[in-house]
Amino acid sequence: MSFLVIGECVADIVRAPAGSGAADRVHPGGSPANVAYGLGRLGRDVTLLTQLADDPTGRLIADHLAGAGVRVEIGGVPERTPSAVVGLDEHGRATYSFDIAWTLEADPARRAPAHVHIGSIAAVTEPGSAAVLAVTEGLRGRATVSYDPNVRPELMGDHTEAVARVERCVALSDLVKASDEDLNWLYPGEDPHTVATRWLALGPAVVLVTRGADGSLAVTRRETVTADAPRVAVVDTVGAGDSFMSAVLDTLAGRGREALGGLGAEYLARLLRRAGAAAAVTVSRAGAHPPDRAELEAAREEFTFRSGRVS
Repeated sequence: MSFLVIGECVADIVRAPAGSGAADRVHPGGSPANVAYGLGRLGRDVTLLTQLADDPTGRLIADHLAGAGVRVEIGGVPERTPSAVVGLDEHGRATYSFDIAWTLEADPARRAPAHVHIGSIAAVTEPGSAAVLAVTEGLRGRATVSYDPNVRPELMGDHTEAVARVERCVALSDLVKASDEDLNWLYPGEDPHTVATRWLALGPAVVLVTRGADGSLAVTRRETVTADAPRVAVVDTVGAGDSFMSAVLDTLAGRGREALGGLGAEYLARLLRRAGAAAAVTVSRAGAHPPDRAELEAAREEFTFRSGRVS
């Protein structure tokens, strides 16, 4: 089972909380890169189509990805590797300020993987997003597709146009994962379940919504399932949603388009619990450092979850 992840790498410069006396930290990041890294940590065959400069942070990220067995395919070399200054509040919640240009170049004609994952800045930021969508559209007939909008408001531009770009990606996908914060920015004041149901009408078989400490939600055309988040001491939330996504893709590996549409309530609950365990491990340590397979299985045994079917 091979995966192709398309999207940005970002050097996350994590600012220490004011008055803490701690030093700033630099971590390899970028939502798609984190997802690829998480899949590699879980032993999956994964390629990341991205952009990296030949500079210190670019080499740091390349070495980091190689450490998990991720193959990196460079689609154009930017002047400098993208970066994000990450601020943490007293609860470890992250905010971001970006320095990024996304100019991906890629030939849409390529050997198909079993699954393609797209998301975040790369899927909606021109001019590179055109290449992301062209590759995805070219592969969709031979591979399943997942998408995580991972909204970064300061980079989204006009709100109406941003929603249209996100919905185009949703329509290309078989599986979509979004956070409640993503949905609140895209559709202020709307209930996440309402949005998930509307997105299903665009094409996906499964929509997942993460809700931080309040757990997660899975919605299909037949089922709605919720799961609690395990209680853990949070160091920071950097990469938590990406670890959740990697665990989801690992769990669903090999299931085709039709199988995704037929997932039952019990299976969806297990999916949410396993992905929630991956996110819990990640928030318990600094930076986007997802679990390997042994750590994830241990976490599933350690954490207690409640899940339920919504009638």
